[in-house]
Amino acid sequence: MTTALDHSEFLIPGMRCAGCIAKIEGGLQKAPGVSRARVNLTTKRLSVDHDAGMEPADIKALLDRLGFSAELSVNAGAVADRSESRNLLKALGVAGFAAMNIMLLSVSVWSGAEGATRQMFHWLSALIAMPTVAYAGRPFFRSAWTALRRARTNMDVPISIGILIATALSLYETIIGGPHAYFDGAVSLIFFLLAGRYLDSAMRDRARDGAANLLRQTVQGGMVQGADGAVTWRAANEIDPGMLLSVGMGERFAADGRVEQGTSAVDRSLVTGETALDAVSSGDPVLAGTLNVEGPLMIRVTAAGPDTTIAEMARLMETAGQGRSHYVRVADRAARLYAPAVHSLAAMSFIGWMLAGAGWHQALLIAVAVLIITCPCALGLAVPVAQVVAAGSLMRRGILIKDGSALERLAEVDTVRFDKTGTLTLGRMVFEGALSLNPEEAAIALGLAQASRHPLAHAVAQMLQERNVQPVVLTGVKECPGLGVEGAWQGKTARLGKPDWVASQLPGSAGAATAFGIEREGAHVLAFRDALRPDAAHAVGRLAAAGMEVAILSGDREQAVRSVASALGVPAVAELSPADKVARIEQLRGEGKRVLMVGDGLNDGPALAAGNVSMAPASASDVGQTAADLLFLGDSLAPVPIALMAARRTMRVVRQNFVLAIGYNILAVPLAILGLVTPLVAAVAMSTSSILVVANALRLRTCAR
Repeated sequence: MTTALDHSEFLIPGMRCAGCIAKIEGGLQKAPGVSRARVNLTTKRLSVDHDAGMEPADIKALLDRLGFSAELSVNAGAVADRSESRNLLKALGVAGFAAMNIMLLSVSVWSGAEGATRQMFHWLSALIAMPTVAYAGRPFFRSAWTALRRARTNMDVPISIGILIATALSLYETIIGGPHAYFDGAVSLIFFLLAGRYLDSAMRDRARDGAANLLRQTVQGGMVQGADGAVTWRAANEIDPGMLLSVGMGERFAADGRVEQGTSAVDRSLVTGETALDAVSSGDPVLAGTLNVEGPLMIRVTAAGPDTTIAEMARLMETAGQGRSHYVRVADRAARLYAPAVHSLAAMSFIGWMLAGAGWHQALLIAVAVLIITCPCALGLAVPVAQVVAAGSLMRRGILIKDGSALERLAEVDTVRFDKTGTLTLGRMVFEGALSLNPEEAAIALGLAQASRHPLAHAVAQMLQERNVQPVVLTGVKECPGLGVEGAWQGKTARLGKPDWVASQLPGSAGAATAFGIEREGAHVLAFRDALRPDAAHAVGRLAAAGMEVAILSGDREQAVRSVASALGVPAVAELSPADKVARIEQLRGEGKRVLMVGDGLNDGPALAAGNVSMAPASASDVGQTAADLLFLGDSLAPVPIALMAARRTMRVVRQNFVLAIGYNILAVPLAILGLVTPLVAAVAMSTSSILVVANALRLRTCAR
């Protein structure tokens, strides 16, 4: 018997690094009743799937025992405020001002001041440093105390120990009139640590702002037409699917829908990144938040509120920055080993120097330098900062990443398989050939087409409307399932539908075709084709140039698939069932290939899940969107090669970040143990390594160009 599961969301402000993620996820997943726990460090949000009988308060108690304070998030889509960044910035300003003044006072001591003059400068430095350490060091002290109270450690424990020992030792030296004080080192350490932490917090705020900025584009409501024809304003949360929404020129759409009446041009740059206006008319989809530019429209709502495309984009933006990739797992393991390793190194350094004959004063300073210089901030930032920056860059190009680890898997791809309909093509029928209908026949055909909901009937209606045909009013109109639609005009029967139903002498077409005919007056075949995405050939060419093995796996008819494959110059296999597609992909993976599957339909869901990584257009079915790791917006296929190139560049930056973080420790730790680094130099070196990692990752802001 399957246990019913509930889902709860929590905000955890105290999360700092990969070690916190490992602690929370590992601790909760061991707890009875918890089936899944997933942390997003960017949004500081925890998602928990748990037994229905387990209350959120029980999970909060578990988190408290793990050392983390949590708040239940009622609205999972809410974006966290920027209070942490503001508080860090205030503390950074205080520490920076104090550090500059203490440095100025220290210049005289470094220049050789002695006796009462040196003592005066030391006491002045102490008067500035003591309140500064107490105020600006609170982010580290609070985090360390919370961890120690629950019998665990985190990276702020050795940092706090280092700051407090350096400050206490400096105060002791000042009281006894000693020649050396390290107030400048303690305050500068806080300043550099706060600089790195503020940069990290600000970066995560910007990632969250991507979702907030999207949600700000939604309007508060719209004009809804009732059954009696009256139009009234309704708030966005009161608009439901099926309603008729009146949208004036210059207004944004309050919901997703399809045009029922009117023609206009729509600015979709919010969701596609493309500045060109798109013409829309009857039957065309429109998205919430996009702008109606040219004329009034009536739209039939298909999705509203939290179900709109723009709301889904905001949710995807929130989850884009943290994936359980190989590199994240490496950082997790390193973070778990960090605290005991650092404490052991510092203790061995102190004992070693004491045994070597150094006094406790010198041995303690060296131990403090080791504690400071080994802070793993750079290692903890190596993966998430690169993923968040890359996800933001791709988002601006209309590519949504549902899982940060997808970038790692995408970077390793060497084989690409495309579905045809709705992926390489737009899934919209386009009329081909010359129109053989006379004006009266065209008007009758439009009257029939508007009475049917069949996709080919919609294509006929759109084609005729584009030719400014006006429909006539028919009588006795009825739809014949599987055949077409018929009605009476001036005593004659007119039909629109399958060619061999409209007229027995017309053969059934192998292509996408319908026919129109009037009793005793002949019939006409109207041929349509599924329009290829405008830049499909260029996108496929870019993938081939990048070394990808590209082919088509489709369930469509052989003839339709062959024409698309010929236009793109790639091999194709047609008439595949969903199971056949999965078998083909598993065969490729069994041969050592790393497969990117790009598809959109309900039948593509299993194939998307079977690939190493998968992409789907935003127009894909719900199953396709759920199964895909990445979604792309708009009609262009360019996001596929763009995402591939961006993923490769992101992984190069991640590896560079690991080299920077590990290389720094390999060089710096031995110098600290040998006593060649003061606490001040250690603070500068440690913070510089974190800033280098962040700066290196920020190069990914242009990775999606």
